[in-house]
Amino acid sequence: MDMTTSASVPAGPEPAIVADHTVTDRLVEANERYAAAFTDPGMDARPVQRVAVVACMDARLDLHAALGLNLGDCHTIRNAGGVVTDDVIRSLTISQRALGTRSVALIHHTGCGMETITEEFRHDLELEVGQRPAWAVEAFRDADQDVRQSIERVRTSPFLLHTEDVRGFVFDVKTGLLREVDPA
Repeated sequence: MDMTTSASVPAGPEPAIVADHTVTDRLVEANERYAAAFTDPGMDARPVQRVAVVACMDARLDLHAALGLNLGDCHTIRNAGGVVTDDVIRSLTISQRALGTRSVALIHHTGCGMETITEEFRHDLELEVGQRPAWAVEAFRDADQDVRQSIERVRTSPFLLHTEDVRGFVFDVKTGLLREVDPA
């Protein structure tokens, strides 16, 4: 299977439907090939490494490869910016209380799109669709500072049992290296 990255895909709008096939159609076809060779790995939902990773949804981050993780090693929670929202706290709470995780790794990255938008995005969206979103954009200007804020949100959540091993990082999309952020 050939893989492409955003660097190898032509810039500009691309139709969602190409020759009567949508991107989702291609995903379903790929799944059929995958399932044909699939064997049950015999594991349950509890991560072997007892870690939950919260990261940005950016397509340039291949978290398993970057962190040396295998299938079943961790819970992965991703959203725009990798910020710790109420829904991330919900997922971490379930991860810890029901599925045994003990550590949390928070990963932002260089060149994040969340550094280029503002909360004004919500206002513009409200004007366009006629309804104000109930969620905050959670945009930020400084990835390090947002990692610190995310660490603090995890460490102070009353719902989380295990907050002693919470660490935050910024992933460099040019070098592939993680840089740890001092929470102080």
